[in-house]
Amino acid sequence: MCVCVCGDKGVFGIRGIASQATHPWSPVELLTHTQTHTHRHTHTMEKELLVFGALLLLLTAGSDAQPDVCGLAPRNNRIVGGENAPAGSWPWQVSLHQSFGHFCGGSLINSQWVLSAAHCFSSTSPSGLTVYLGRDSQQLFNLNEVSRSVSQVIRHPGYSSQTNDNDIALLRLSSPVTFTDYIQPVCLAAEGSEFSAGTSCWVTGWGTVGSDVPLPLPQRLQEVQVPVVSNSRCNAAYGSITSNMVCAGADAGGRDSCQVNSGGPLVSKNGSRWVQAGVVSFRDQCALAGFPGVYARVSQYQTWINSQTGTNQTGFVVFMGNGTTSGTPAAASLSVALLLSLLPVLFSLVVLD
Repeated sequence: MCVCVCGDKGVFGIRGIASQATHPWSPVELLTHTQTHTHRHTHTMEKELLVFGALLLLLTAGSDAQPDVCGLAPRNNRIVGGENAPAGSWPWQVSLHQSFGHFCGGSLINSQWVLSAAHCFSSTSPSGLTVYLGRDSQQLFNLNEVSRSVSQVIRHPGYSSQTNDNDIALLRLSSPVTFTDYIQPVCLAAEGSEFSAGTSCWVTGWGTVGSDVPLPLPQRLQEVQVPVVSNSRCNAAYGSITSNMVCAGADAGGRDSCQVNSGGPLVSKNGSRWVQAGVVSFRDQCALAGFPGVYARVSQYQTWINSQTGTNQTGFVVFMGNGTTSGTPAAASLSVALLLSLLPVLFSLVVLD
């Protein structure tokens, strides 16, 4: 007689009692059967663990980018014509410093990369560069601030200082940052995004508050709301606007990004998420009527950005029209697509033995 002990999901109990065997097993046969059963059981468990590990890896792919949190500003209830931004309102805004202080802005796009403007960097040497994240004031103590040195500066290979085309750059931080209410990555406009004329946007930075009018002490982060201007209308003013650019500014002037805001983000809101449409590039004087600010169009650079940042994925979102988006942040979509495509293979590993 032997007792059959069976288990399911960690609960074990007596399933039945064998009263008679047609061919009694000898001790050697019993040992051999037990070893074979144990080997098969172990082999099955190894497959199950392999499948579980693969599923876990796929579901967490792109976790460095945290696409589920990109574009969220927990402390946002939302520098000419602008106003002080409440602390934490724009948690992706960064301040770039050299020995003489703040010189350009930028935006955090994942845990270790910052997006800025190519014209901010005369060379690709990261020596002496410091990035401040979670900063509010350029003069006061910032409780929620952290800083990082820069390990790599990458200017777009197509950047032209004569035409301002491809005015975009990436900075790799010396080490990843931890996301908080005051430090968050922004979502980026994906390929195919459309920012139609009149789309409401915000631009932020520590620039001048007028032509040759410095930001008054304590130099707090400024925010200003500007509408998108069509490329055709913008080109009528400048004559050199390309498809790699997007323009924004009030018709009457008075509201714009100005000096030292270069490299900063132009963002538009969709639901609870903020999507970066542009990078501050250039303008004719400051908030001049008929001459909107010009920005590098972020959606044109999705492939290039992904090729540089590697596995540390960024949350790209397709922005359509006036404040609507299509799809989900790209890193999350990638994980789901991989999971669905590999499910048949993973299933066969367990079922087909």
